[in-house]
Amino acid sequence: MTILVTGATGYIGKRLIPILLDKGHTVICVVRDRLRADKKFANEDNVYVIEADFLKPITLSNIPKRIDVAYYLMHSMSNTSKDFAALEKQCAQNFKDYLETTEVKQVIYLSGITNEDKLSKHLNSRKQVEFILKSDNYALSVFKAGIIVGSGSSSFEIVRDLVEKLPFMIAPKWLNTKTQPLAVRDVLSFLSKAVGNEKVFNKSFDVFGPEIITYKDMLLQFAEVRGLKRKIVTVPVMTPKLSSYWLYFVTSTSYKLASTLVDSMGVQIIGKPSKINEILNVKPIPYKEAVALAFEKIEQNSIVSSWKDSMISSGRLQNRLHQYINVPQFGCFTDHRERFINDTEQTLDKIWSIGGKNGWYYGTFLWRIRGYIDKLFGGIGLRRGRTHPTHLAAGDALDFWRVIYADKNKQKLLLFAEMRLPGEAWLEFKIEDNKLKQTATFRPRGLWGRLYWYTVLPFHGFIFSGMINKLVKVEIPKTSLTTENMSNL
Repeated sequence: MTILVTGATGYIGKRLIPILLDKGHTVICVVRDRLRADKKFANEDNVYVIEADFLKPITLSNIPKRIDVAYYLMHSMSNTSKDFAALEKQCAQNFKDYLETTEVKQVIYLSGITNEDKLSKHLNSRKQVEFILKSDNYALSVFKAGIIVGSGSSSFEIVRDLVEKLPFMIAPKWLNTKTQPLAVRDVLSFLSKAVGNEKVFNKSFDVFGPEIITYKDMLLQFAEVRGLKRKIVTVPVMTPKLSSYWLYFVTSTSYKLASTLVDSMGVQIIGKPSKINEILNVKPIPYKEAVALAFEKIEQNSIVSSWKDSMISSGRLQNRLHQYINVPQFGCFTDHRERFINDTEQTLDKIWSIGGKNGWYYGTFLWRIRGYIDKLFGGIGLRRGRTHPTHLAAGDALDFWRVIYADKNKQKLLLFAEMRLPGEAWLEFKIEDNKLKQTATFRPRGLWGRLYWYTVLPFHGFIFSGMINKLVKVEIPKTSLTTENMSNL
């Protein structure tokens, strides 16, 4: 079958595509920005990447008409727009209008469990999207999931931060809200097995794990899996705003996402029973098993997708990487340095491992201070780290930077700053003529931008100089030293 996947660069989309390929389907990936498309699918004969924006109907003509099944995986957790609900409806309507002109027979929509009378803004929006997507031209299959548990999911990473950082927690009362967490592998099973199955045509199913537990239970069971003892006391005095700040300062989430999650976590998420498990032959696993399996992926450095790489983790670029790929020259301040390279491969490996747990090779404590300052002013700080220790691709989050361009063969990495700044900043690493060329570019915004540049200028001398020196320095493995020393005996 030919299957259209929207949200192809999202948390679920990136994990679903390989499953569909393994089943022999042809996959059409729809992305807003081609630069964010995963390169590992670039040379696949049965994968096609289409650039389109469902908020801009004129761009949808790029999508082919011959489609058998389409996935609607487009959701936003952003609170940045007052017209959020209207934009969600517009996106769904444009999707439906165009799909009705194609040969599509089935649309599969991943939503959230919406059984309560009082819903959060985001859950209510997802419910409205379901109504919009219904059509006489194709069959709609809806799967409504609760909390999704998997390596890199926002809920998993937030729980992980809380459990591993806080031995004792004074927490908001919404931790007593009940939910039914579902492993991401089970979500993917429901979505992939629904393709072409007429038993799920024009039907809606709640999909959930086998246990009804509270968010407090989730934290405590998570601690058990990690072998940690934790004490949690819930108090009724934390307002939604205080709760959002609590999540923001303790976990790796942004404040906007934290406030959205707090809004949703006050709603009980209990699914309605159905026969969907038997229909699709899926047996959801318990929460603790899902957590343990997630850590297996983490330990193997095989996290397929992470919420941290989503644009909602900062909200600044809004999926428009291509607008920042050409670094400006006029009206900018630059710090340019060059060094000769003795070992190109080792230097490239260092560049591709920069940030996260590896730090920035020189003056890392100053980078951390800059991250703390950014977080105090409502920025993202260094909390996101990086998803993979050695792999980088366009669109990835890297501490308080966003990867704009990453091509190891062309020996170039370009980063764009997402910290709070009175302007825009780029950091580029490029190897040419056996030299590493490192360039920091800052385009100031008004007088404050210029004052900012001159304020931090004294630190650039040793931070950027020290960093490039470390990047080109040849590191001799200890094993090599031992072998050499033994041969000289």
